[in-house]
Amino acid sequence: MATENPRAKARRTWSVFADRRRVPSEYEIVTQDLNWTARKQRTSALEANPASPSNQWFLTYRDRSPLKVEDWSGFIDPAEMTYRKYVSQQDEQETMVAGILEEYQKAGQDRRLTAAWRNVLLTLFTATRFPVHAAQMCHAYLGQMAPNSYITNAATFAAADQLRRVTVVAYRTRELQLAFPDEGFATQERAIWETEPDWQATRKAWELALMAYDWGECFTAVNLVLRPVLDDILLRQFGLAARANGDEQSWLLLGNLDADAKYNRAWSVALGRFAIDRRPENGAVLQHWIDRWLPRAEAAAAGLARMLERLPDTGRPADQTVAEALAAQRTVLTDIGLSPAP
Repeated sequence: MATENPRAKARRTWSVFADRRRVPSEYEIVTQDLNWTARKQRTSALEANPASPSNQWFLTYRDRSPLKVEDWSGFIDPAEMTYRKYVSQQDEQETMVAGILEEYQKAGQDRRLTAAWRNVLLTLFTATRFPVHAAQMCHAYLGQMAPNSYITNAATFAAADQLRRVTVVAYRTRELQLAFPDEGFATQERAIWETEPDWQATRKAWELALMAYDWGECFTAVNLVLRPVLDDILLRQFGLAARANGDEQSWLLLGNLDADAKYNRAWSVALGRFAIDRRPENGAVLQHWIDRWLPRAEAAAAGLARMLERLPDTGRPADQTVAEALAAQRTVLTDIGLSPAP
């Protein structure tokens, strides 16, 4: 009587990848099917009554979203980001940030900033703790609601990036408060965020984004519209203005943070392209949401551009600022395969 080979039934740790006929990458091993609420053969997202409010939330705003693909597991983050890779990469970035902060503090650079530019930093830099925290919450929500763990991980790393950005801004806020204790740093930003007329369109946009409950609309509003426009102004263009006004420290710090924004744009473009490739009808779904959110981004850009023109000694033309920010957003849509409005 033949004995059964005990190895015949042995299951490798990557048996879920058996149909791919290759050893999976580290990225795939630590990312595949880790979203518990999207597990196969489930009766509801959570282990609770399917009619419970939490399960109805997932059913309404994720499972029944107009943005749908038969199998989202085909999406791959272009950076194939894992927790180990992310921590290593950001450790290097934080070492650079620490070096910048230390070098300029020792040189007493803050004392060389003009009064006009210090007001710009108060109004347009340290006040960004509020909109960036809103973006962080949106990414965290997107990660929670995403239909697949590949999307969940990318959104979670994006949320962590925004936390890093808040931390850098908060550190600089404290430095500026110590250097100029009577100029409102660390004490006046909330009032500026809530009352400065040219901030209000941005505040409205982010508060509405926090109410974009459908995961697909949240992704579109934040990743495809608001962040491409506002990051271009508050990171890239503000950095250029900082350098033109003698603040190389801010230029270097914002350039460092812009690398995180580029990562977010890369995986967002890849996800949008994947959704359209797998289901062409998703193009119309995304375009519908883009048309809803783009006017809000345009209004926000106009307000920020006005401040960047009138507040510094050497300002940037508002029309140019808005045009470049909107061009950055159109590039995202073009890369996805959508036809942006002229």
